[in-house]
Amino acid sequence: MRSIHHFIGGKEVPGSSGRTADVFNPATGEIQAKVALASDSEVDAAVKNAAAAFPGWAATPPLTRARIMFKFKQLAEENTDRIVAMITAEHGKVLSDAKGEFTRGLEVIEFACAAPQLLKGEFCENVGTNVDSWSVRQPLGVVAGITPFNFPAMVPMWMFPMALVAGNCFILKPSERDPSVSNMVAALLKQAGLPDGVFNVVHGDKTAVDAILTHPGIEAVSFVGSTAIAEYIYTTGTAHGKRVQALGGAKNHMIVMPDADMDQATDALMGAGYGSAGERCMAISVAVAVGDKVGDTLIEKLAPRVRGMKVAPGTDPEAEMGPLVTKQHFEKVKGYVDQGVKEGAKLVVDGRTLKLQGYENGYFLGGCLFDQVTPAMKIYQEEIFGPVLSVVRVPDYASAVKLINDHEYGNGTAIFTRDGDAAREFASKIKVGMVGINVPIPVPMAFNSFGGWKRSLFGDHHMHGMEGIRFFTKLKTITARWPTGIRSGAEFVMPTMK
Repeated sequence: MRSIHHFIGGKEVPGSSGRTADVFNPATGEIQAKVALASDSEVDAAVKNAAAAFPGWAATPPLTRARIMFKFKQLAEENTDRIVAMITAEHGKVLSDAKGEFTRGLEVIEFACAAPQLLKGEFCENVGTNVDSWSVRQPLGVVAGITPFNFPAMVPMWMFPMALVAGNCFILKPSERDPSVSNMVAALLKQAGLPDGVFNVVHGDKTAVDAILTHPGIEAVSFVGSTAIAEYIYTTGTAHGKRVQALGGAKNHMIVMPDADMDQATDALMGAGYGSAGERCMAISVAVAVGDKVGDTLIEKLAPRVRGMKVAPGTDPEAEMGPLVTKQHFEKVKGYVDQGVKEGAKLVVDGRTLKLQGYENGYFLGGCLFDQVTPAMKIYQEEIFGPVLSVVRVPDYASAVKLINDHEYGNGTAIFTRDGDAAREFASKIKVGMVGINVPIPVPMAFNSFGGWKRSLFGDHHMHGMEGIRFFTKLKTITARWPTGIRSGAEFVMPTMK
């Protein structure tokens, strides 16, 4: 049985807590590894290693940090197939989707390689007589990232590159459900020339999370996960004096207007609703049909596509959707489908009966499609995080916008239309952080920033892009005057420009 250790101080360190968790193959239900679960003392060891490495790393020129990140990117690309295979083995998503995830992570690495430019401050000459003023961005110190199971490569890559090039030392606590990729990344960073202790991986559960949130040696915490946990991370971390960005859950709507290209909208809903088995915080889980004619057309086009979707192990090159990540999550998603039927929604396509020969113990759920869903239903209100798409019918555009703006989540949304006025109005007025116009999953590129509104984000900073640099640095402003031989005497009032 393969054992997955912590990575502390530049080497793999076996767990000493005596606690482990099983890592399953989602396609077969078999245990494929055991991962160590950290105690408080193991988190403390990681913090001490990071703190010892911090002075030297913070003093390293940004250009040198960028060159190490360039080398890491090269090594990561050379190891793409190996990393992608591990994502599929532990998470279950199809290989093509795993490769897409990894590629989006590498794009943040590319952006972070611009560290010398990103970290430049501002200079103002003669803000007062013979007085100059300038600003610099400096690292925080030891920072941490707590990442979810659904993107074991991409989400950590949204965090640590920005933190490292800014001069911080980083502790990663990945999901214990698919932990191996994090150790692979740590080994490649070391191979790229990153000094020991600058990047550490601590595996664990709530014990490790709480140790990170309360440790006085950690200055900031970045998190992605469910809203309930995000709120806990934010309130606990900030109560202990930390800077926190905590990205939570979502219920992403896609409005389909009467003038939309229905074939394009159907394609978009298939990919955005069922890709990665719906285990994406940017998945479209609600299609808002404006008018019954649109609703009828969508159901007519979607139903045969959902029934015919190829569900198979992620290693199958023809697979369009793989299994859910764990049996527990499978049961949770299936329970939502049961609840939707109980509440009176019309289950047009029922994926609960799916069985794959030879994979009877895998966590496979076929695509599910609901019609006649209402805002009062639990399947509308809560994030399901599975291959379940709900169609909600509204009479007009204004009702569709109100539906989205009234929801507690505000992560991502989209509108499909040919009407430029409607699209512009939607982009301007909708209360959601990321908006797509004829784009179903509007995830920003690495040089922009990712984040939602309302209860989809706790904290002031979005992820990657310039927001990532701002989160992982503190701003310092220096004002200086050198002696000129001219004295004006003591001044007892607030300094002003004369």
